[in-house]
Amino acid sequence: MQLVVALLLGYVAVAVADAAPTELAQCAVTDARTPQRATPEQVGLDSTALAAAMAIAADPTRRNVQVLRNNCLIAGGPRNAETGGVAWNLWSVTKSVVAMVAGVAIDEGKLRLDDPIGVYLPAGLGDEAHRAITVRSLLTESSGMQVAVASEGITGLVQLDPNVVAQALAMPIEHPQGTVWQYSQRAVDLLAYVVQQAAGEDLQAYAQRKLFAPLGIRSTDYHWARDRSGNTYGYAHLIMPPDDFVKLGLLVLNRGAWQGQQVISADYLAAATTSSPANPCYGFLFVVNGPGCEILFPGLPADAVQMSGMMRQDNFIVPSLGLLVSWTGITVPGGSVSFPHEVLSAIGAAFREPRLPDPGPYLPRPDVSVTDPMISNPDVTLGAFGIGPDAYPGCGPVTCLGKPLGPPIAGWPPGCVIIGCLGTDPATPGIR
Repeated sequence: MQLVVALLLGYVAVAVADAAPTELAQCAVTDARTPQRATPEQVGLDSTALAAAMAIAADPTRRNVQVLRNNCLIAGGPRNAETGGVAWNLWSVTKSVVAMVAGVAIDEGKLRLDDPIGVYLPAGLGDEAHRAITVRSLLTESSGMQVAVASEGITGLVQLDPNVVAQALAMPIEHPQGTVWQYSQRAVDLLAYVVQQAAGEDLQAYAQRKLFAPLGIRSTDYHWARDRSGNTYGYAHLIMPPDDFVKLGLLVLNRGAWQGQQVISADYLAAATTSSPANPCYGFLFVVNGPGCEILFPGLPADAVQMSGMMRQDNFIVPSLGLLVSWTGITVPGGSVSFPHEVLSAIGAAFREPRLPDPGPYLPRPDVSVTDPMISNPDVTLGAFGIGPDAYPGCGPVTCLGKPLGPPIAGWPPGCVIIGCLGTDPATPGIR
């Protein structure tokens, strides 16, 4: 009898050792606004621990919060039903979207990373030094152009910019390109124009056809603002519903593939989400988890990346975990500064397959003074009105480059203001 029991126990032990590990649920991406769902346990997380994380994420500043693993929605914020379809300004996330559109043009051979932008600019636009800036330098925020982050963006808040391309080309060059990382708004506006020139069609039409439409994002679902010359803003002002913002994150998560179609090549996205020489925490307009950048991605693996916008519009994307954490809302400067650390740490603590390390408590980072010339420079704002040393020749408040300017906020849909699109008019973006 003892021999029989021993043999049976040995058989059970061998059977358990040979058994395949539990398969985690995998969901398919969908054109619909609502992703497929799974329970946390089905994708390797503990539901009680994840609920604790979502209690932290239900911060008053957050309008919409979504957590997905393996393309499956596993948790959401308390206001998701009312906010998921409301178009919302993604602010500097727009930069990452421009990088994605640039990737499509590069994949098609219409744009080349190491070309000087003068290859694509009309003859006579910009001086020799600016025309020598490469596409790569614009993508990595290392163009060498002077920056004044707030002063560059302030005129865009009320859509007063006469021509952001000319305004970019008027910014003095302070450093050899590729050597110094500086967070420029105008450089990305210039990049958006360069991509448009390379594509041979309006940037928004190209983005809709090549990037948004394959994901099921309709042209009537978002508003992408333009300056008074009709140039699309690259630095901010893509106003899009959170449910569609999540799709952009899922596309990156799936390395550019969507329902069997390679919308952006995996090779380009790998380059875009790799540290650049001038900043280990920045790729092609994506924040990346390079050497020394772990504080930005508490407890997350090295392949974690972020699409990051002002007032905390974020997609945190971790391909190796199949993880996407997305949120939108309004955060005042200096408010809830520890929020990302606390939520991401709590989500990490919910993981059971695999276990993630505890990143420890939040460590405050030094604030940047608003008086810093990299933040505020009156010459940059005055230059938008044709005044001072940072004005482009022949560009002022009435005409620019020989053409009359349209009125501010021309062509904005009903219900849309700078922060988002609200209201019940059928023409308001996001309403279906």
